Amino acid sequence: MPSLLVYRGETIPNVPNRTGNLGPDWAKRPAWSQRATARYYEESETRHYPVDARLANHLIGALIDREFDVASANALPEGEGEGHAFGFVHRRIMKGVAIPVVPIFLNTYYPPNQPSPRRCYRLGQAIREAIEGYAESLRIGVVASGGLSHFTVDEALDGEIIRALREKDAGALQSVPREQLNSGSSEIRNWICAAGALEHLELSWVHYYPGYRTPAGTGTGLCFASWA
Repeated sequence: MPSLLVYRGETIPNVPNRTGNLGPDWAKRPAWSQRATARYYEESETRHYPVDARLANHLIGALIDREFDVASANALPEGEGEGHAFGFVHRRIMKGVAIPVVPIFLNTYYPPNQPSPRRCYRLGQAIREAIEGYAESLRIGVVASGGLSHFTVDEALDGEIIRALREKDAGALQSVPREQLNSGSSEIRNWICAAGALEHLELSWVHYYPGYRTPAGTGTGLCFASWA
């Protein structure tokens, strides 16, 4: 479970939905929830999406030069797929268009080796510098995937993150208390990394919705944003 991994294979697979194999608990979930989950995955057969392996290798070297200890992988175990974080991007954002990608994995969730918010921001800066120093003339976009607060909605935390993104408050983003980045809220690290990579751009659009599921406050802080 590395803190940081760059995938450098020629392709990365997304597999058909297997969550229906989870047993009776899955069957109890509402139909809308089952349909939404299924949309992360392929409908019937594994699909291999293209990866820009040359750019991936360049990023690995450039990040090492900037003193990041980078793990790498060039394949996934047989039958395994890229996971819902990347499947969402391929299936919902890119709508299946086969544009080469470079998957970068952050261990946001599992202790004890999650990167600090400061490290995440500096990683984003280093990714941008590496892209700017790439010899080939390419149009490259940076996409980060993950929710804001969950599985308990914290509108105050979400609002502070959005404010810091809008105002380019790098200090606030780098000093988010780590104890606030537990469970699903740990995915805020991906937003912080994106903010570092995109700090030279303006936050051109943002939409936030606190998606409460129960009166107890469980749910997800749902947010989309773009920089230009």
